[in-house]
Amino acid sequence: MDSVANERVDPSLFSGPDPSPDALKRVIPCLDVDAGRVVKGSNFVDLDDAGDPIELASRYDEEGADEVVFLDITATSDKRASAIELTKRAADNVFIPFTVGGGVRHGDDAQAILDAGADKVAVNSAAVEEPQLINEITNILATALLVVAIDAKRRPDGGGWDVFTAGGRINSGRDAVQWASEAYERGAGELLLTSIDRDGTKDGFDLELTEAVSEVVGAPVVASGGAGTAQHMIDVFGAGADAVLAASIFHYRELSIAEVKSELLNAGINVRP
Repeated sequence: MDSVANERVDPSLFSGPDPSPDALKRVIPCLDVDAGRVVKGSNFVDLDDAGDPIELASRYDEEGADEVVFLDITATSDKRASAIELTKRAADNVFIPFTVGGGVRHGDDAQAILDAGADKVAVNSAAVEEPQLINEITNILATALLVVAIDAKRRPDGGGWDVFTAGGRINSGRDAVQWASEAYERGAGELLLTSIDRDGTKDGFDLELTEAVSEVVGAPVVASGGAGTAQHMIDVFGAGADAVLAASIFHYRELSIAEVKSELLNAGINVRP
């Protein structure tokens, strides 16, 4: 595969499927993109404008982020194609690994995102609706380049979590832990696990959800939803996460990446300074 993506990928920057205690943990800002702007809300609703995605990503590059993630959060619900132009802009301005997701429905879509300069591609709703998509993509791309994103919400009775699609709009009826296991078995190189209940609350990650998924998959788990303090990140690493995703605390400069990493290092968490 001769692509821009191959030229950018440095395998040493990815944690791989070896979640050993000595493996470097990652701190990853997430940029939810809608109509070309970064937005942030709570529980996937009440979205506010948080800035230009490339400007923010460039800032995080300079501040020491390990990676950044761009998610076009309305691509599926609006039935739009994948964010190729955003990917090209990011490739010209961001020099740490970055993942792009949103609107990927076929293996060719994933290939196009990597060819445009992304290091990894994320799939969510389309894979839930057609799980064979994961196999299709990994038949084209290396497993390590595929991230399966899972948006999970705890059931009203507290008995587990359901997978939601279309930016948290539709309950798929799938059990989140079972789906994570199936996605891994089909070839997911990484699981991006978001708690809808905790999203934007800054009350801490869903540790029970993270632990449940981490126990059934052999791929890295990126915990998302609820980051408010560095202690929240320390806690979720203890629950089995290999990386943490955060948005508003970084977008609005409530915490810097350097501050977070300093606290993680002081707590004995192995991160890149």
